[in-house]
Amino acid sequence: MRKSLAIFFCLAILGFQSTCLFAYVLPGPFLLELMTKNLGIANRLLITQKLVLYDDTSGMRSNELSETLKFMSPETFRSDIVSENIQRIRILSDKIVFTVIDGKISDEPENSYDHYKDLILFGSRERLQERLSDLGVDVKVTSLGRFQGKLAYVLGAQYPDETLPQVWLDKKTFLPFRWIITGNETQNLEVLYLNWKKLNHTWYPMHIEFLSNGNLVREIHVKNIEVNPAFKADVFDIQKLKSLYPQYVPAESKNGSKEEMDEVQKTIEEFKKIYK
Repeated sequence: MRKSLAIFFCLAILGFQSTCLFAYVLPGPFLLELMTKNLGIANRLLITQKLVLYDDTSGMRSNELSETLKFMSPETFRSDIVSENIQRIRILSDKIVFTVIDGKISDEPENSYDHYKDLILFGSRERLQERLSDLGVDVKVTSLGRFQGKLAYVLGAQYPDETLPQVWLDKKTFLPFRWIITGNETQNLEVLYLNWKKLNHTWYPMHIEFLSNGNLVREIHVKNIEVNPAFKADVFDIQKLKSLYPQYVPAESKNGSKEEMDEVQKTIEEFKKIYK
């Protein structure tokens, strides 16, 4: 009799846990509201970090780049990447993406790897919801899930479905720790936000990993964070930068020889290889 009661109670507990996992979940917009408020992103952030790239086939380190990020509310961003041979400036302002590669204005668009910053940059719940919707995350769909033993809210999919774009929030802190940006049968790009640190009421991940089909392809190590630093007035001024840098023209022109144009194209292609 005692053995039967013990089995009954064990099954009851397991059934209760299973029921809790699929119980009522807070709606997506409300979860995003809690997330943005808990992040407490400052008006300005200055981030110094190291970007480590890995070879897709061998898994070995292939390159390390120094990168400086500047965030300014609302939703203005600048990235400066410097390597031994190539430099890149990218600005996002008023929904306009502006890029300079090795001293030439480029029409290179944002790619999936660039979007990791969006969860931090978009401090408004409404704008973040709009951004996530543009990237395929249906925030109207929410569920509870587990990842590496951690209970989380899943926005964009019904757990355990990982074939759809989705954002995972820690159930206790509402901080994002996982984003499946592209979920499909051929490619699954996943971003993990790790080692969150709080500075002046602002949370920021000190380590970010990017996995493609489960393989580590790049990671970010944050070296330093400054909260509300002073920026130069023109640091995000796209029009001024357009006046400082020439437009890349992929053909012969009056102002440059074919050899010069080929060299510029080669530089841009090399950068795309290490940062695609």
